[in-house]
Formats: sequence, structure tokens, C-alpha cells
Amino acid sequence: MLYDLEPDRSLTGGAWYSDQDFESEFVTILNQQCLRFLLDKKERALASGTDLGPKAFRLMAMTSLDELWKFISNLGISKVALTKEDIEAILNTLIYDGKVEKIIKGDTKMFIAVESFANVAGITQVPCGVCPVAKDCSERGAVNPKSCIYFNQWLE
Repeated sequence: MLYDLEPDRSLTGGAWYSDQDFESEFVTILNQQCLRFLLDKKERALASGTDLGPKAFRLMAMTSLDELWKFISNLGISKVALTKEDIEAILNTLIYDGKVEKIIKGDTKMFIAVESFANVAGITQVPCGVCPVAKDCSERGAVNPKSCIYFNQWLE
């Protein structure tokens, strides 16, 4: 490779990798900072007055991708320059976790912190859901719930 060429992000892993190691702590910090910014904006909208209607409140609590990208860039927590696509990837993880909602207004992507209606963590944590031998599990079989160490640990 020539010295003045920068390798494509698909080869290096982009901002989330350092020397081909995934930087999970960095991603977690970005997740927390994005969510904190969205929650703070929502709190400011709540504090602005009780006479706001639901539509006005929602408009005040929404944040554009550009605004969030500028906030994260100004924090100086990244050694690499983050793109708007990087921040959107972080926001997508928050959307999948049910903490953020994306609203598209024309060409602008807006985001707002939301509260989850249901706690789904309980049922998704059951070891049976990801057990590779769950199809062989039966009450009288060699694999059964009474002797399953993973199920018993989960119940404790």
C-alpha cells in the first residue's frame, strides 16, 4: 500500500477498532454520552413549562443528527474523527435497545429519548432461548431442566 493512501473503513473496521481490536469501552462511552444528551434535552423541554402541548414538547425534545454529532465531536472523547454515520450507528444501537426513537422529517433525521413500555430483558435472558440442545430437552431425557446448570444459575 502506498504511504499516502488511507485504507477503506471496511478493511480497518472504522472508528470502533484499534489495531484490529474492537473498542467496546469506547462504544459504551459514546452510547452513554448520546443518551445523556438526548435525556438532557428532554428534561429541558419538560422544565420549559407545563403549558406545552404534547406536539410542542416533542418538537423541543427532538435532536437532529447534526446537533448530536457536533456535541460528541466537541466533547473530545475520540482520538479519531467521527462521522455522522458513526454517530448514527451508535444511535441505532440505542433505538434497538428501546431507549431512542428516530423521526425522519423531510431529509432530516431527528432523535428523541423514549421510555420503554415493557421490560423485555427478563424473557430474553432465559438460557433456554439460546441453548444449542434445547430441542433435546425433556422432563425425563438426559438433557432436562432439573439438571441444567445454566437454568439453575439463571433461577438463583
